[in-house]
Amino acid sequence: MEFENVADFKDDGHFLRRFSMGEHSGTHLSAPSGFRQGAPGHEGFSPQDLVRPAVVIDIAAQSGANSDYALTMNDILDWESGHGPVPQGCLVLLRTGWQAKWGRPLNYLGGARAPQLHFPGFGLDAAQMLLEGRNIGGLGVDTAGVEPGADTGLSVSEYALGNRLIVLENMTNLDLLPPTGALLVVGLLRLDGGSGGPAAVTALVP
Repeated sequence: MEFENVADFKDDGHFLRRFSMGEHSGTHLSAPSGFRQGAPGHEGFSPQDLVRPAVVIDIAAQSGANSDYALTMNDILDWESGHGPVPQGCLVLLRTGWQAKWGRPLNYLGGARAPQLHFPGFGLDAAQMLLEGRNIGGLGVDTAGVEPGADTGLSVSEYALGNRLIVLENMTNLDLLPPTGALLVVGLLRLDGGSGGPAAVTALVP
């Protein structure tokens, strides 16, 4: 983020700043318009779209052993064997443990630029299973992208946003959430027509 002072107490009697940041900086909600020309930006999401139950699938152990790990269909079935079916309309949050790397950008991204990035995420087959087989409402992850960093085609983002799913990236505190039972409220800096924008995500837990 960049800040510029535009008024100060000495000269203007009040304090005011201007700021600028990327639409995908920090925790953010992506928009279909980032992958489809003519698709909606944040204006395509209603307030009701942004209040949803959430489940958390924990792959921190797998990700610790393989920074390119992609969630599999078997991972989803294993999760369901302990917690029941993934609920329709929910947000599926993927806990990889990557939030611990946030203060070290090269470690967090696994490289300086594409195609050198290495971080875990959703596999395309798993994302398709969640949408087509479970009718979920969206995906969220504690890394810089919903697909692994090595997926330079951004296949899961392309698929999810092409189907108008919610896509949340750079999330934090997923380790504090239960596997089921949380309700997520997504607050937006709504940048109509853009490719996405910063989001403040609040989890209400039982």
